Amino acid sequence: MGRTEAADDGAESGGLGLGVGVGVGETVRELREAYESGRTRSLAWRQAQLRGLLRLLEEKEVEAFQALHKDLGKHHAEAYRDEVGVLIKSANGALQQLGKWMAPEKVRVPLIAWPATAQVVPEPLGVVLVFSCWNVPLGLSLEPLIGAIAAGNAVALKPSELSPCTARFLGDNIGRYMDSSAVKVVQGGPDVGVQLMEHRWDKVLFTGSPRIARAVMAAASRHLTPVALELGGKCPCIFDAMGSARDLQISVNRMIAGKWSSCAGQACIAIDYVLVEERFAPILIKVLKSTLKRFFPEADHMARIVNERHFERLSNLLKDRSVAPSVLHGGSMDSKNLYIEPTILLNPPLDSAIMTEEIFGPLLPIITVKNIEDSIAFVKAMPKPLAIYAFTRDAALRRRIVDETSSGSVTFNDAVVQYAIDGLPFGGVGQSGFGQYHGKYSFEMFSHKKAVMKRGYLVELTLRYPPWDESKVTLMRYLYRFNYFAFVLSFLGLRR
Repeated sequence: MGRTEAADDGAESGGLGLGVGVGVGETVRELREAYESGRTRSLAWRQAQLRGLLRLLEEKEVEAFQALHKDLGKHHAEAYRDEVGVLIKSANGALQQLGKWMAPEKVRVPLIAWPATAQVVPEPLGVVLVFSCWNVPLGLSLEPLIGAIAAGNAVALKPSELSPCTARFLGDNIGRYMDSSAVKVVQGGPDVGVQLMEHRWDKVLFTGSPRIARAVMAAASRHLTPVALELGGKCPCIFDAMGSARDLQISVNRMIAGKWSSCAGQACIAIDYVLVEERFAPILIKVLKSTLKRFFPEADHMARIVNERHFERLSNLLKDRSVAPSVLHGGSMDSKNLYIEPTILLNPPLDSAIMTEEIFGPLLPIITVKNIEDSIAFVKAMPKPLAIYAFTRDAALRRRIVDETSSGSVTFNDAVVQYAIDGLPFGGVGQSGFGQYHGKYSFEMFSHKKAVMKRGYLVELTLRYPPWDESKVTLMRYLYRFNYFAFVLSFLGLRR
């Protein structure tokens, strides 16, 4: 759940800071020593770290809720649903599956190589660096940490300085519940992030904006460090005409949860805009308005905007003279409390900032199309998003969306919930990022799949060695086609 480039000043998704009196170089050295000691590789160590993390989430739940409320105004129910609860599920899942994930995978070896065995052995990458983000500051810090630890790595975790209370919470507690020499939280601003990227890492996971991602990749290239990027983009929601009032209401409930109930729309997988047929738009808007009033009777049931600068950015989107007339609902703002009312816009200009930049806030443009099938061409004309959502019972439309569009994920008849499914990879494509994690995919992101092969001495085929002649070439042709019958006949001189 990354954040928008328009909402980034270069600090929020990557600034790194350190504990008092500890330098970047010293931190990296300690992590490298911990990893080189070999203890992070054992199943027992990995399980102990995951159990420690679970104890942290259980024993410090109230403090976690308080930090998230101070940073973002999140209600504790939202904080549990989107962060604490998801993390408990993920850590328990990793504990249950870890032995299976770590087990070597046997690979079939062609008969011609007999006697031989082959397997793929997952091994930790080494010392990894995780840059997390401010909008889901606990979840986006600890979800990748679960995978990195499960894979047996030493980890430096950088929480965003724009969620300082959560960063402090992590810094104060991770070392108490986990191996403090192998898992370190580093707090601070972009200057320390630059310092961190001067060092060699075995992998870097960055969650944030494309602009800062480019700087991270450029810095990583000096050491040929592999990088995974979780970015974002404008996630569309295709809303087909509903055949019943019940389907319509459930769809609207889920749409609102996937927009305004996810950190007030400040989430990379939140719905960015809606595509709907002209004839159905009035019905959709009517139900949206009534449901918003029911879901958010008080302002404290929705998160606030993270800071004044982001508040001003969102305000300017609405103040655009070409956009203001399209506001149908909401639009009120409270700069003192950094609150923007859930806002619905109808057909703002497609060349306006609200339709060309990732919104990352509680503003929802609704764009009408003649036929719902036209929405596919609209989506294809935009950069590849992190997620595409579609509410429809039309199997043909669903099939076209999957076949004809490209995105990190596609979810039908719901929104955002795919993030919590461990069996599904989470990640982008193209400008929305690359690299996937969650569940086993997190383990694999932070692992190297090492090929291991062992051969015996019983059989030796000399055709693989010079001096060359055409008979050897003929035999090799049969072998590479797995035509063992013809090979044997030719080898025995029974076939020319």
